Amino acid sequence: MKIAFVGKGGSGKTTLSSLFIRHLTANEATVVAVDADINQHLGAALGLDETEAAALPAMGAHLPLIKDYLRGSNPRIPSAEAMIKTTPPGEGSRLLRVGENNPVYEACARTVRLDDGEIRLMATGPFTDSDLGVSCYHSKVGAVELCLNHLVDGPDEYVVVDMTAGSDSFASGMFTRFDMTFLVAEPTRKGVSVYRQYKEYARDFGVSLKVIGNKVQGQDDLDFLREEVGDDLLITVGHSDWVRATEKGRPIRFELLEADNRCALQTLQDAAEDSYEQRDWERYTRQMVHFHLRNAESWGNAKTGVDLAAQVDPAFVLSEALAVPQPS
Repeated sequence: MKIAFVGKGGSGKTTLSSLFIRHLTANEATVVAVDADINQHLGAALGLDETEAAALPAMGAHLPLIKDYLRGSNPRIPSAEAMIKTTPPGEGSRLLRVGENNPVYEACARTVRLDDGEIRLMATGPFTDSDLGVSCYHSKVGAVELCLNHLVDGPDEYVVVDMTAGSDSFASGMFTRFDMTFLVAEPTRKGVSVYRQYKEYARDFGVSLKVIGNKVQGQDDLDFLREEVGDDLLITVGHSDWVRATEKGRPIRFELLEADNRCALQTLQDAAEDSYEQRDWERYTRQMVHFHLRNAESWGNAKTGVDLAAQVDPAFVLSEALAVPQPS
């Protein structure tokens, strides 16, 4: 399952995504975690120290390798240079599986040990001073989108993406790449403003969206969120001594997380599993092609010098039936 955590800056989405990742690992799920936020904090939230977090390889720096691996022997893609972030797979493309070993994971992922198991952690890489004036953070996140386009995942396999804050993900089709999007909202007007943006734009694409009310301190906060987001409100979370201790650098074993918060995390997993049962691979592939053609027309053709519409394989549908090992 592909899960996104979104919300405005400071809403707590990184903390909640890291708790969800820990919960999945405790439940013996296979997890690939991706830090796609411009402010790279997921590694630290998962227990890495500053040196370890800074040493995570940047996916954006390995984009040529990612492209070259994923295009495989696809005759519609003659070179890695001809690929853009929305390029869809076709006959001959290499696909990614959550639990496999491949050159993309070898270059871009690192194993992180948690209390109850281990995960793979990937990061887009931070926006650096050398990017100023010459780059755009969307080009870094493009590595994540390209991998999601070529990913085949099944039940008990999770890709959890801590997305960039606000509504920046609408700059491409990446917001449609998920089985479930959890939007973290504080009980304030600013807190629910990103929800309204997501809800309005995602409605036309069948995006499954649920709200996590964070920093909820009482009935008035709960009533406010229910009034603003209605049935999309899935759970609410208040103060956590476990989280506060972890943020102070005094980690406690995950099994000691408060019982109500453990129950809330299980509710998130249940909602994710329900959304997975509704997965429509044909629609997923169709949306992938839709955004690729839009990007090709607006900037991709001019950038690459080729007709990117020719990359679309009309007979290809991404599906779990393709989830068989391939030689690297």
